[in-house]
Amino acid sequence: MVLALLSDIHSNLEALEACLRHARENGAERYAFLGDLVGYGADPQAVVDRIANYAREGSVVLKGNHDEAVRTPSDYMNRTAAEAIAWTRGALAPESKAYLDSLPLCVRGGETCFVHASAAHPGRWEYVDSPAEAARSMAAARTTYTFSGHVHDQALYFRRPTGKVGWIAPLPGRPMPVPPHSDWLALVGSVGQPRDGNPAAAYALFDPANATITFHRVPYDHRAAADKVRAAGLPAILAYRLEEGI
Repeated sequence: MVLALLSDIHSNLEALEACLRHARENGAERYAFLGDLVGYGADPQAVVDRIANYAREGSVVLKGNHDEAVRTPSDYMNRTAAEAIAWTRGALAPESKAYLDSLPLCVRGGETCFVHASAAHPGRWEYVDSPAEAARSMAAARTTYTFSGHVHDQALYFRRPTGKVGWIAPLPGRPMPVPPHSDWLALVGSVGQPRDGNPAAAYALFDPANATITFHRVPYDHRAAADKVRAAGLPAILAYRLEEGI
């Protein structure tokens, strides 16, 4: 069953709907949402409602650092992120705040580990941004496949039986072989706030039957999402980042 992997939605309903539609059209039968459902964007309630519906149908849904900050303010967030979270608290229904608080940090099943940040210490929100950090996360996951977000980039790390860890910058739309004789860690990118200069939403499809993963970029109405950010009174830089993909 093809698995859609979506992370860092960040209250961006337009991007989420575009990725879900793209996933369905490309054969997705299962879904995993890897954290940071909220933060930055203008549609936290609609995004949480949408993903909670998927959870009721059996999808994996994880907690990210922005989701945790709704209930537990963090002193490491920059001012813009903290302002967006403060606004989000006022925009969410009490039951939605409780739902975010109840989400797990990490889920394992078979040869797969889902975690927002690093499996080494899921609640520390460490960035997997190097082969060394990827090796730590894969070792802690103890599974063949580890799927993560948090970094907002797309990357594929691998650990050979020799222990050597390397990485690949994926090309969108091209299936990449991930045979089970190696260990793999995929950073699936950000649905709601890409930061590589391309405003198109990012997610990935994992096909376990064929042992492939395909990273995708999905154009969506990012200007409409940015207009909502401005209309909500959120920091203007957040609208600009959506428009420029930075």
